[in-house]
Amino acid sequence: MIRFTVEETNLLSIYSEGGKGACIENITAALPFMDADMRELATRTIGKIDALTETEYAELAVYAADQV
Repeated sequence: MIRFTVEETNLLSIYSEGGKGACIENITAALPFMDADMRELATRTIGKIDALTETEYAELAVYAADQV
């Protein structure tokens, strides 16, 4: 399974609602409002999400790092 960094997991916790497609759409919609570093993180995260199956995405433990 693909491993996500803490930063990627935090991004997922912000934009994850619904399924895999909705998460990708939410992050993509926010890209124009992000600075260059955040856009790079978001683009990398979208690539990782896209590589997951719906089942793998559904099994992700998505929560903000401060909730651990």
